[in-house]
Amino acid sequence: QVQLVESGGGLVQAGGSLRLSCAASGRTFSSYAMGWFRQAPGKEREFVAAISWSGGSIYLADSVKGRFTISRDNAKNTVYLQMNSLKPEDTAVYYCAARNSKVAVTTFRYDYWGQGTQVTVSS
Repeated sequence: QVQLVESGGGLVQAGGSLRLSCAASGRTFSSYAMGWFRQAPGKEREFVAAISWSGGSIYLADSVKGRFTISRDNAKNTVYLQMNSLKPEDTAVYYCAARNSKVAVTTFRYDYWGQGTQVTVSS
């Protein structure tokens, strides 16, 4: 069982930056692939970024490539999403997710989810 708690969301102007953190409980965090997803009002939850247990494989949605980076610190049981050059269309609730298997980019492959953190980008 893994519990995930996101933090770092907030209100930022377009062009600004935020760093989201996802703290995980459990001693086996280092064996889990981790992902970030987001959901805007009235839209389906969509993939943003994912990282393998070792950090050796990273995937990013086309819409965030060049602006967002994902990383993890297994010693701290934490995964990060650094978001730069934010745009109003990045406004959403951002969710952290974990799966005890290979890294994946689809929501249904993840077993554990955090409660989400709101990111609002003003124009």
